[in-house]
Amino acid sequence: MELPKIVHGHRLLSALIFLLIDLSLCSSSLPQGKTLPCMISDPKEVSGKSFDYIVVGGGTAGCPLAATLSERFSVLLVERGGSPYENPLIMTKSNYGFSLIQTDEYASVAQSFISKDGIKNLRGRVLGGSSALNGGFYSRASEDFVKRVGWDKKLVRDAYKWVESRIVFKPELTPWQTVAEFSFLEQGILPYNGFSLDHIQGTKVGGSIFDECGKRHTSADLLQAGNSNNITILLNATVKSLIIHHKANGTERIAYGIRFIRSDGTSPETYKAYLNRSGNLSSKGDIILAAGALGSPQILLLSGIGPYKHLKNFSIPLVHNLKKVGHAMKDEPGIALLMDSKPQNRQPDAPQVVGITDDFKIIIQALILPTSFNTTIMPISTKLAFPASKGKLKLINTDPRQNPSVQFNYLTEEEDSEGCAKMVQLLERVARSESIALFLGMEHKNNHMLSGQEELRRFCKENVRTFYHYHGGCNVGSVVDNDYKVFGVQGLRVVDGSTFSESPGTNPMATLLMLGRYQGIKILEEREN
Repeated sequence: MELPKIVHGHRLLSALIFLLIDLSLCSSSLPQGKTLPCMISDPKEVSGKSFDYIVVGGGTAGCPLAATLSERFSVLLVERGGSPYENPLIMTKSNYGFSLIQTDEYASVAQSFISKDGIKNLRGRVLGGSSALNGGFYSRASEDFVKRVGWDKKLVRDAYKWVESRIVFKPELTPWQTVAEFSFLEQGILPYNGFSLDHIQGTKVGGSIFDECGKRHTSADLLQAGNSNNITILLNATVKSLIIHHKANGTERIAYGIRFIRSDGTSPETYKAYLNRSGNLSSKGDIILAAGALGSPQILLLSGIGPYKHLKNFSIPLVHNLKKVGHAMKDEPGIALLMDSKPQNRQPDAPQVVGITDDFKIIIQALILPTSFNTTIMPISTKLAFPASKGKLKLINTDPRQNPSVQFNYLTEEEDSEGCAKMVQLLERVARSESIALFLGMEHKNNHMLSGQEELRRFCKENVRTFYHYHGGCNVGSVVDNDYKVFGVQGLRVVDGSTFSESPGTNPMATLLMLGRYQGIKILEEREN
């Protein structure tokens, strides 16, 4: 058996998270008896109005955060994309990934970008964020991660359960996922843990946000758990910048509003919305950025909060010289190999089984990826969970609808290069497992494998790709404090993956869903006190 081919470029882009389609459509309606809060797309209906809280970004963390705050306060949730519920190609598993095939600059549900490393990537632009686009794999962060971050263990557990009781399900394994399960065990990724929502070493089946009928349940579904009378959802609106007031002493800054435009660019008009406040501009509420690892630091920079020298290049008036905005950007590097020698016509298959090994540093999964309406490829992919390499995010221009520039500096640190070499060796062993050979109807062979550190590292450098788990840019300790409040600006917080200095190791979706609920509860408790 020849060495399985590498998944290059756009193929790996899709392979690690997204699948293509079965063109049959099914219902994308909400669960019976459930209703979402008011959703509007006309910015004039919000312009000039005031709210107790403004959440910028209706993604994985933003929706549970808004739902929680709405239990007692009025909330404006601003999302730059549209609703997923009118799009069965998002909501139906049989059509999984079709909406990602074509991307455009302003309207598509996924916005493509190429990092300065030259790696293709995607970010969500739809209510529900990446939870409306990804493979739906759900797994909690490890207890060690929760301890390192300093979160309240009980509140974390309660927040996870709040999410899971609404949108998380136990999947039934497909034949290919069962083969993957056996192949991981065959290569010593032990113990076998069966179905588990916990992030534990060994081979396991994770949770899924696809239910037994194949319907996707995104973070947007969690809005149904809030007080619908207290939530206003503004869709297809992009925040340009924050409105920040300087107090008379010149040293205190207070965020009290947002400026936003239509996402499609049909009108140059700028609209404003505000926090409820008293005569001296003080407010008990906050503007909370939940726009993701690219969006939140970008909005801070566009608002004059960031390194002075960088802002000066774009003639952005300095509000606060917060030097670390956009710094410490990380992405988890991925490598994938193809199991088929040529494209086949198999049923697409999202990852449901993972192998977690090398002290949680390496995670491996398998999937079947369509490349057209009647052909598929079969990649097995790995990621390095805790990369040391980090980069930086910068503005390209002052248009908030366009992606900023970001560089992750994949594998520049020695430990990452060593970790990637281990990933390739594991991939090769799994690719040659008896379980996969039997499934593919091939003779099991142990022929030539890559050897030597130089050869392995060169292979990694040439084939490294994103795993779509990027984070950083508004890190706790450098941009926000332990309560996720932005240093030097009152009434402003960031609650999303941009605050992570490291990923939770597993797919971060579960932890971001939890984080929205967790921080919402913390804010409500703070108001009570």
